[in-house]
Amino acid sequence: MGVVNVTPDSFSDGGRWATPDAAVAHGRDLLAQGADILDIGGESTRPGATRPLVAEEVDRVVPVIGTLAAQGARVSVDTMRSEVAEQALAAGATMVNDVSGGLADPRILDVVAASEATYVCMHWRGHSDHMAELAAYDGPGGVVAAVRAELCQRIESAMAAGIPRQRIVLDPGLGFAKAARHNWTLLRGLPALQELGFPLLVGASRKSFLGTVLADADGQPRAVDDREHATTALTVLVAQLGVWGLRVHDVRAARDALRTLERWEEG
Repeated sequence: MGVVNVTPDSFSDGGRWATPDAAVAHGRDLLAQGADILDIGGESTRPGATRPLVAEEVDRVVPVIGTLAAQGARVSVDTMRSEVAEQALAAGATMVNDVSGGLADPRILDVVAASEATYVCMHWRGHSDHMAELAAYDGPGGVVAAVRAELCQRIESAMAAGIPRQRIVLDPGLGFAKAARHNWTLLRGLPALQELGFPLLVGASRKSFLGTVLADADGQPRAVDDREHATTALTVLVAQLGVWGLRVHDVRAARDALRTLERWEEG
């Protein structure tokens, strides 16, 4: 899954693809590099981000989705809003990647249920402006048990709204209401989430916990644009667990890594 951020403020590449023409061109580049799905979003979910107006988010993503879908791309819309999801699906999106798992806007579940779209249900506890305050996992089993239990609740809500089980994909929500240590524990605990029997999407690309592990001698985290090697290493490790999908910024690097892994496994 290649990331197309049609935003001025996303943590990794905010502003680079903020116009429809630039975003469409970037989407085509990612397809040429080997992306299976383009995930197009118009709202930054980086820590502390301010939410755009609904109309602004629609204006950012719908023209891009319409153009790329018409050209044959498989398109996902990255949104928490039912209004945006509804218009994105009408424009040709076939997947809704909801980082809130239906908590931010419960009506989004009804919108997906009324379509034939795949629903990516991510673990989430709150919006970007205060999610760091919610990164507490002190119960039995720690972060893995909590994420699993809370995802199960979201699955129940999605299915109760009419989304069939076979159209649901889970995402552990790396970086969302989670400290660096929680992310690493979750990655090692992915098999426990896979036991739920749903496809699993993992989005670790360039996130801050990678910057922290690559910090310099003074403790300064590695800059976002310099985390790609770590992202690629993690891509190989996670792929060996047999996850359904990997959400990445650099599709070429991920494809090269997966091709190498495939050859290694062939012996």
